[in-house]
Amino acid sequence: MAFKGCPLFQSSNMETVMNDGSSNISSPFTLAVCAEMVFKSLPVVDRLKRITELGFQAEIWDWTKHDIAALARSGAVFSSMTGYVTGTLADDDGAEELLRTAKLSIPVARELNCPRLNLHGTGLDGNGLPVVKADQVTSSMWLKACDTLKRIAELGEQEGVTFVLENLNQAVDHPGTPFAKAEDTLALVSSVNRPALKLNLDLYHAQIGEGNLIELCRRALPYIGEIQVADVPGRMEPGTGEINYKAIARALKDMGYRGTIGMEAWASGDDETALARFRDAFTV
Repeated sequence: MAFKGCPLFQSSNMETVMNDGSSNISSPFTLAVCAEMVFKSLPVVDRLKRITELGFQAEIWDWTKHDIAALARSGAVFSSMTGYVTGTLADDDGAEELLRTAKLSIPVARELNCPRLNLHGTGLDGNGLPVVKADQVTSSMWLKACDTLKRIAELGEQEGVTFVLENLNQAVDHPGTPFAKAEDTLALVSSVNRPALKLNLDLYHAQIGEGNLIELCRRALPYIGEIQVADVPGRMEPGTGEINYKAIARALKDMGYRGTIGMEAWASGDDETALARFRDAFTV
């Protein structure tokens, strides 16, 4: 069942009315905000309502931790959610578990009208550490991961959703995660080369692990399903660290990218100010 008529596929390059009654031309991209990381003093449903009031789409992590019916009633437009509960890409038992819980995630995505489901090389615990650690990724693990992702892509095509594979960093947040680098996720997704499997290209993680972000975006462009952002160091909103997100936004626009940019970042101070900085960075 496809998600027909979903607002996620509408252009965001239009005049919008701001809270003060003024109008401006919004970002050429669809902007989304991770509800797990901002307005932390509020219940998640109220966070979603505030994110929506400020003109953004919303993203969530582990759906098993939420009241899905309440989220669906919040009025938020959901951009992405975690698309599995447990499982891994590169071993037989883990792959079966990943497929099983990916199938469980699809009805939840349908209830939220959320067309993108996020994957990692392995499940992450409450501290962001890999459930199955891999100090070295072997050739047999690569082959198994490709096979698992082909099956995931077939599932996505049958159900009308897109699974996206996210790169992570090993140096700061997720040590020991297999297939963590953007080079790894790009190699896997491009080798499968199916429409229901794309990249969630996280530029915060890529800056820590690899750098050269604009060229990375250029090479990954045909396979990108979404781009996520936060600044380095600190994983806070754009404008608080070393990444020149204005330059990246201009380059993405020039490349022809018009998809979703998701802020998966902590607010450095006031949450609304953080979201305003995010919007400004990607209004070009």
